[in-house]
Amino acid sequence: MLLNPFERWRHIVVEGPIGAGKTSLAKRLAERFGVQTVLEEPQANPFLERFYRDSARYALPTQLFFLFQRVNQLRDLAQRDLFESAAVGDFLLEKDPLFARLTLSDDELALYRQIFESLRPQAPTPDLVIYLQAQPDTLVERVRRRGIPIEASMGEDYLRALADAYSRFFHHFDAAPLLIVNTERLNPIERDADLDLLLQHVSGMRGRREFINLAR
Repeated sequence: MLLNPFERWRHIVVEGPIGAGKTSLAKRLAERFGVQTVLEEPQANPFLERFYRDSARYALPTQLFFLFQRVNQLRDLAQRDLFESAAVGDFLLEKDPLFARLTLSDDELALYRQIFESLRPQAPTPDLVIYLQAQPDTLVERVRRRGIPIEASMGEDYLRALADAYSRFFHHFDAAPLLIVNTERLNPIERDADLDLLLQHVSGMRGRREFINLAR
């Protein structure tokens, strides 16, 4: 019988670039273990669609809207009693500057950094981060296959740059225990056996950084 990972890790965050499956996995964990979710709400950002059409013009308002939205969600989470109700999310606030560095001009980035540093202390650090990774070609194919209209205008170069930025970020990440999951051959969203394997690793983690990478 598998242990409930939320008995040990009260606040778990699933992260990864666009196409990695972080939101789907977070929802599946929430459904399986009856915990609350803290999920990104891109549909609420009024600048996002315009950003994909004209990134230079709308990058800063898009980025700041997401920053304030995420901080507000995490501030609410911090005020709840996680011993009463565990939570799983699909975003890590510390990762937010990745997008800013890819899209903002130097002056805009300097302004963003000031605002980010002033807001960051309001967000709780998760107990565990699960980072879903895949090759850039795989991520591009997944994004194209799922056919979400707002993602249709994303260029492959942007998706590849984003995947590379995630890899570099999590290479240095040490703010919380980290489980790195290669999803090229592991599909915990659609295959129960793969989800069980993931949960075994989560429940049995001993170090602060561990990996799941199935051999071909």
